[in-house]
Amino acid sequence: MNLIILSDTHGLLRPAVLELLKSADAILHAGDINSQEVVDKLASFAPLYVVRGNNDKEWAEAIPHDLTVTLGGTRFYMVHNKKDVPAGLGSTDVVVFGHSHKYSEEQRGEVLWLNPGSCGPRRFHQEITLMRAVVSDGAIRVGKIVIPHEVP
Repeated sequence: MNLIILSDTHGLLRPAVLELLKSADAILHAGDINSQEVVDKLASFAPLYVVRGNNDKEWAEAIPHDLTVTLGGTRFYMVHNKKDVPAGLGSTDVVVFGHSHKYSEEQRGEVLWLNPGSCGPRRFHQEITLMRAVVSDGAIRVGKIVIPHEVP
């Protein structure tokens, strides 16, 4: 199963991101979406699993704060801000979060912690990034995707 994992789009779906979404069997978005139009566009490519970010206000009241989903035998816990992850994760295999706009992959014990960074407007001089993951039989392989940005 091919997953595209992204966060912090802040209302912008870049053409390069839209092209990558064509290969997705499912999409995970870790919040700061900023509009229902972005949600609808993402959902037009593949099943979408999304959590609400701190910038997702009234329009996003129906979007959950956190979400647990199993895909390809891998159990994901999703939340926008890492500080909101509960102490007891149970049988979670992967935590997906955003908020910092900084890409990270970190193995903590049995749990893989993933932040796809931000593929929306470039902020904080960070790279523009997202993740592609392949899950199968409870195993996951993750790859970083960097979207080139224009230099002023």
